[in-house]
Amino acid sequence: MVKVRRKRSVQHLPQQSFLHPILAPDSIAIIGASADPTKRGYKALVGLIKDGFEGRIYPINPKTDRILGIPTLPSVDALPEPVDLALICTPAATVPELVRQCGEKGVKGVVVLAAGFRESGEAGAQLEQALVEAARATGVRVIGPNTNGLFNLHKKVNLLGLTNVQPGGVGLISQSGNMLLALTLEAENYGQIGFSTYVGPGNQADIGFSDYLQYLGEEVNTEVAAFYVEGFKNGRQFIDTARAVTAVKPVVVYKSGTTAAGRQAAKSHTGSLAGSYAMTVDLLRQVGISVVHDSDEILPVAEGLSRMQKAAGKRVAILSDGGGQATIATDRLTEAGLELATLTEETQAALRAILLPHANTSNPVDVAGTSDTDPYVLAQCLEILERDPNVDQLFLVGMFGGYHLRFAEHLIGQEMRAAETIIELVARTAKPVVIHSLYTPVKPPPIRRLREEGIPVYASIEHAARTLAALGERGIYLKNRNKQTQVVTFEPDPEGLALFERANHEGRNLYEHEAKQLLQRHGVTVPEEILVRHPDELEGLSARFGQQPLAMKVVSRDILHKSDAGGVRLNLHSDASLRAAYDDILASCRNYQPGADIHGVLVSPMAPRGVEVIVGVVRDPTFGPVLMFGLGGIYVEVLEDVAFRAIPISRYDAEAMIDQIKGRKILAGVRGEAAVDRKALADLLVTVSGLVHAYPQISELDLNPVIAYPKGYAVVDARIICNPGV
Repeated sequence: MVKVRRKRSVQHLPQQSFLHPILAPDSIAIIGASADPTKRGYKALVGLIKDGFEGRIYPINPKTDRILGIPTLPSVDALPEPVDLALICTPAATVPELVRQCGEKGVKGVVVLAAGFRESGEAGAQLEQALVEAARATGVRVIGPNTNGLFNLHKKVNLLGLTNVQPGGVGLISQSGNMLLALTLEAENYGQIGFSTYVGPGNQADIGFSDYLQYLGEEVNTEVAAFYVEGFKNGRQFIDTARAVTAVKPVVVYKSGTTAAGRQAAKSHTGSLAGSYAMTVDLLRQVGISVVHDSDEILPVAEGLSRMQKAAGKRVAILSDGGGQATIATDRLTEAGLELATLTEETQAALRAILLPHANTSNPVDVAGTSDTDPYVLAQCLEILERDPNVDQLFLVGMFGGYHLRFAEHLIGQEMRAAETIIELVARTAKPVVIHSLYTPVKPPPIRRLREEGIPVYASIEHAARTLAALGERGIYLKNRNKQTQVVTFEPDPEGLALFERANHEGRNLYEHEAKQLLQRHGVTVPEEILVRHPDELEGLSARFGQQPLAMKVVSRDILHKSDAGGVRLNLHSDASLRAAYDDILASCRNYQPGADIHGVLVSPMAPRGVEVIVGVVRDPTFGPVLMFGLGGIYVEVLEDVAFRAIPISRYDAEAMIDQIKGRKILAGVRGEAAVDRKALADLLVTVSGLVHAYPQISELDLNPVIAYPKGYAVVDARIICNPGV
């Protein structure tokens, strides 16, 4: 039997990370080494010995001369060399001083296992600060505290003492030790999935997610980086790092805390602040990260990406030996945003030539019993489908590998022959071949053979579909990556800066008309409007606007929600109605908020009916400035149908935001309505992104609603909250 190993073309970033000697050490000190089998200082030592660590080991314990046959040292000061890594297994109160000693001795990095730091309250936070100060004063880098440790299986460094893991291509960073155990047990059950590096980042007092991502992007044994994240401390740095890493290898993230209760749990567990889930997902995907929504998808998707890397697109050909499985596969692929490939007539004719007459040769292809007596026909069909230019990915679903168990033992020969043909096909094609089998859990020989050659075989159609989606998303991201890097920025102008200086001097945010002036100065189309400071100024306004119905809104530093305060009047047609509206607005607002500083009112023509959208910006404490787009008005609160991108954005990002929302069908025109001007909306998004990037004085920006038309748009309301002290 000839083995045809799957060719891989995984690239790596140039080696620059400071973590290489720390996570792939040649010398290790175990501070608090123990002869007690229940202690971590014992388990870590056993793990190094059993796995055959080839570097130097220095157990530190002043109460004994030897542990497991290895001579001990009485203290950190007794280390004969500046070691690469020290594992600190002692209680929290001892850690700051030990970190200081390690730094003074030239130790490059320490792993702090102990809990009882920031995650435990104010006293713990002070202890963690002392730890950080000791590290910074002496130059040692810190993993943790409150971590379960790390392993590097290719370096034979196993500080967790795990016995059920094997070397492989999945690099894993997890804020949950139990999640690590779950994934290693899952990998053991699969039998062919291995890990390169694992780190539990703990409280990230020093080393954070972005540092680990940079390392995994450079690490030669890592084919895919996988993260279990409860909360980012510096999300902007993580996505900036991810832009470089995802260009060379896949990154998979599972972000917990999808609900308010879940986010609170994450905060209490790790001391990290978990941000908006929907926003986080969009920002991660913006930089090419594959986001999984269920924890049991982490390993299947990571394995699929590590083996197959990417697909040219989202067009999938399904090959099935049963209609039910084909229907389920079609549903799951459609839900995942994939497309059923339209097979050419040439492909369908080739399929008809080898299948029974009643087989379905359009996509999804159903062999309709042909494989019951000859399972090799499945491999032949895959070869035919692979040649179709309309197909980006191949998906075999059903009972491959189990025909000899279900029907007749002699079919094992044809199944093994099919497996070899599939292996050869996978080796020569750039199109991913993803296989689902009902018999995966029992691991029959054909499936074992495929997995030996690095071909994933899934027991779950859902996992397979999510992997296909990730492969397609990655391929499309890489194809368009250059477009995404073409971000739009510009410089602030003097008059724009003067608006902020005046507002800052007066201790307020920009008034609505000032916000619109700023927008207009940078190319945003805003309706004509008049600021009225005195009722006499209303005279003649209705005639000035040509008898158009007018709107009047209060302008006040103290009233942000104008409608709630009775500060808006619509459909005004005469000077008399304008004067009455003026008096009503002032009375309502003073009743709503006595003592409010009312600067005046804005009068403008009412915008014609169109599609209401919202454009918003917030400076997130974790991810920095973030742009939001979605259906506006009441819809944004009811439907929450919005898309997010980190600022600055490219035009490609802007168009992707418009395409992402579920309401895109409304924008495209429904029930005879004309489609809105997508180009104008994309221009608006790009301009707002550039504006916020140019003016750090902007803390929040809210354009809601913006009325989108078949040609152009109207910014009906604009609010800019200033960043204090900037």
